[in-house]
Amino acid sequence: MKRLIASVLVASIAVMLLAGCAGITSIAGGTGGMVFTQTDAAVAVGSANGFSKIGTSESTAIVCIATGDSSIKKAMENGGITKIHHVDAKVFSVLGVYAKYTTVVYGE
Repeated sequence: MKRLIASVLVASIAVMLLAGCAGITSIAGGTGGMVFTQTDAAVAVGSANGFSKIGTSESTAIVCIATGDSSIKKAMENGGITKIHHVDAKVFSVLGVYAKYTTVVYGE
């Protein structure tokens, strides 16, 4: 019985370590690594003819605590953008312990 309890405990700890807490959904790019992720992906296209301004917004997660505003609206405010050309997203994650999601808006 002690051996069974020890085995379940070890398996539970292994699952927790492999799963991690600071995760980001696979919105950008649809790919993610369990150990390390660094991806860039297209999110949206707007109606502006070109872009002369760039705005960014980001949110971060550290060990099950997430904070920030990575919305398109916030990125537009930060860049002084009123008309969107296109939107990209950047995802960075290490071991499920630290993660960052950055929205980059290009526009006028």
